[in-house]
Amino acid sequence: MAGPLDGVKIVDCSAYITGPFATMMLADQGAEVLKVEPAGLGDVMRYLGTERGGISTLFAGCNRSKRSLALNLHEPRGLEILHALVAGADVFVQNFRPGVADRIGIGEEALRKLKPDLIYASLSAFGTAGPMSGRPAFDHVVQALSGMAMVQADLETGEPCFVRNAVVDKLTALTAAQAITAALLHRERTGEGQHLELSMLSSALHFLWPDGMGRDTLKGDDVNLRPPVSHSYRMTTLKDGHMAVAVVTLDQVHGLMRAVGRPEFIEDERFSTPNALLQNLEAFGAELAAQSAEQTVAESLANFEREDVPGAPVLKPAEVSEHPQVKAMELVEEVEHPAMGRMLRPRPPVRFSKSPAGISRHAPGLGEHGDEVLGELGLDAAERADLRAKGIVG
Repeated sequence: MAGPLDGVKIVDCSAYITGPFATMMLADQGAEVLKVEPAGLGDVMRYLGTERGGISTLFAGCNRSKRSLALNLHEPRGLEILHALVAGADVFVQNFRPGVADRIGIGEEALRKLKPDLIYASLSAFGTAGPMSGRPAFDHVVQALSGMAMVQADLETGEPCFVRNAVVDKLTALTAAQAITAALLHRERTGEGQHLELSMLSSALHFLWPDGMGRDTLKGDDVNLRPPVSHSYRMTTLKDGHMAVAVVTLDQVHGLMRAVGRPEFIEDERFSTPNALLQNLEAFGAELAAQSAEQTVAESLANFEREDVPGAPVLKPAEVSEHPQVKAMELVEEVEHPAMGRMLRPRPPVRFSKSPAGISRHAPGLGEHGDEVLGELGLDAAERADLRAKGIVG
């Protein structure tokens, strides 16, 4: 059964995480994605982190369901091949620094001449204007500038902390995938292509704002300041491990009090109303922490379930795929990759009832589909061999 984006063709010249993760999601949803990589080295993410068979798990996690063509875009013939591919595509994605794509002949204006209704997506770190527009960046650099590192600050020391995960890269990818789909819908209705400009900084601010910037949204001297939501993100330490507990409603708060064996807190004037609780969060947390330390993870889970309190154990990464909930939902599958061997990978997160998403291909080797793609453009075996001999195709 075809996925929801079946028939959509995407030429992806992006590297690292933002663009590749976005196009991988679209590929899982049925789009035909061709990853165009520099001949020779390819996407540097191929070599970063844990690997086997010459492919890193980071690369594999951002590039499944795609084909790969290794192409030297600094050679005129390489550029001609890319132009031919774009002429038959619906979407083009790149994440070069602003101005680079124009200089090498794959900017929006040049490609729109080949495909007037093209959806052209430009992803960058800081955007196309301002003093940092031409600067390079990776995830935690944008975490710092966007305020995210301070929102993550240690609650005791105030020391800023990073989310130790490429969160800005991936939320930018999610934003890009949604925007590309929206642009495709607009084109379906109007026949118009368009240029999508998206930066990691704009995505981070948009993502962070509702809760992370709550205390800095209202201007003036009459603002009723309350502790930010982030202050409730505290680890609960138990006898034999850790848990996350989250309570929002007053019923959940009372359930938590009963679950940890302190039902008398329900009548305590420090915690008996929402406003009182907000003003005494530190004391509430300290009281519950002391009581929780006397319970095991299993005891706490049973108590939380009885009282309908949201909570879960803190799992090690190696434990996640074996958790009963993950297994029941079949969220992770074990597969055999031709180069990487046995590996685990997450299934596409959305279940479409009529047009299911699915993983159509393993993460490709560098230039793995070169003959296939060039053959579709009409190049015979001799022409392909000549391109390889000249270093135009990898």
